[in-house]
Amino acid sequence: MIVYSKHILDNGLTLLCHTDTGTPFVSVNTLYKVGSRDEDPGKTGFAHLFEHLMFGGSKNAPDFDREVQAAGGESNAFTTNDFTNYYITVPAGNIETALWLEADRMAALNISGKSLGTQKNVVTEEYKQRYLNAPYGDVWLALRPLAYRVHPYRWPTIGSSLEHIERATLEDVRDFFHRFYRPDNAIISISGNIGEKEALEKVKKWFGAISPGNCRKAPLPVEPEQREARRLVMKEKSVPADMLFKAYHMGDRLSDHFYRCDLISDLLSNGQSSRLYLRLVKEKGIFSNLDAYITGESDPGLFVCSGTLSEGIGMETAEEALLEELGRFVSDPIEERELRKVINKMNAHLKYSEINYQNKANTMAFFEFLGASELINGEGEKYEEITAGQLQATARELFRPENCSTLHYLKKERQTTT
Repeated sequence: MIVYSKHILDNGLTLLCHTDTGTPFVSVNTLYKVGSRDEDPGKTGFAHLFEHLMFGGSKNAPDFDREVQAAGGESNAFTTNDFTNYYITVPAGNIETALWLEADRMAALNISGKSLGTQKNVVTEEYKQRYLNAPYGDVWLALRPLAYRVHPYRWPTIGSSLEHIERATLEDVRDFFHRFYRPDNAIISISGNIGEKEALEKVKKWFGAISPGNCRKAPLPVEPEQREARRLVMKEKSVPADMLFKAYHMGDRLSDHFYRCDLISDLLSNGQSSRLYLRLVKEKGIFSNLDAYITGESDPGLFVCSGTLSEGIGMETAEEALLEELGRFVSDPIEERELRKVINKMNAHLKYSEINYQNKANTMAFFEFLGASELINGEGEKYEEITAGQLQATARELFRPENCSTLHYLKKERQTTT
């Protein structure tokens, strides 16, 4: 169980603190409530660009990484569709270094033509390597806009177009920074060998004088219910094998639908005793690998089945076999032992996540962002309450043909020469 305190500074900054005397370290996690969904459709990829820019130095700390390393720490960040998360882990005695660094880049990030040019080049190369040149790398550039028509989840965190990053100006990124990277749009969660009183005093010391941004976000467009099956075929690139993707719309992160879909995905594909692996990979050999997973965004997300076809298997055969298994999930009883196993796995995962102080800092910030701090310690109960009947009812609604966007990613036929 994570025991924590919560304080909100006068400038709107939220502070969460969990004391863990079992470690000599402390993790300072800073979550900004800005992700790719907050971007202008004509200027996408900015939240991810800032994941890089935030390490480019600030007014009093021109070399961010050098300061972290000198304090015996490490730092990193990640961007999602919903938020951007930064963390610094240091020996507990050096926590003020971490807070100083985070406060300095919040108050006075170095956004110069040089730093922007450098990070644009880094992101551009990442875009090319991971999304344009890697096998299947562009799947989400195609699958998201196929499944979403109006919601900003229709583009990935890297952005919908490489040109958006290439065209980004100093004015663009400075406006984005001053709008979103403010104390009243941030959550700092601290976990480790530090007491609540000391954490609050030090956070006030370093962040208290930073002015709020009074960020106002326009309501996001609500994705309308999908009422027709959508299909897309891609065969523009050389890939090792054909792949099948089926994306079904599911509930938001706080809905009962989310927790049920999470268990459904585990029953279908978590481990070598799961249904899809046993029947379609091991027994029938139709797929060489096959997964079912959820995207888990705060707004309604996607339940995705993706599989690599075995050599010699046609796409029609593979898709029929997958649909047959999904239909069997709806019609055949779920044994109590089968359900108990995946719930136990889920509970074990949740318990193990509470061991590491860095994970605890991340967990606290995430659920505070969702506005559901009670779930910091309450997710296990959500899964325990789910019945087999509820799972099948959810699956019946979920796996409707008109709720599905299907992508066939086909390999090119080899060209022969004589």
